[in-house]
Amino acid sequence: MADIVRATIADVLGTTPDDISDSTDLEADHGVDSLELMAIGAQLERALGVQISPEDLMRAENVGHAIALLTERKAAR
Repeated sequence: MADIVRATIADVLGTTPDDISDSTDLEADHGVDSLELMAIGAQLERALGVQISPEDLMRAENVGHAIALLTERKAAR
């Protein structure tokens, strides 16, 4: 799960998964805006087969928090 999330984020941001850690704050560290967040969410929905609201991703404090949220969603399916 974590590898998919990091790879997806890196793809949207044009960086490498190695630049994305659990403590990465996408807004503070990479200047991610709402459109990029929506693109990340859409790609993660396709890759993981779960629904993700943009609000959920915006509430995530960091990448680790987003991974935990997605893991919960996937387990609840």
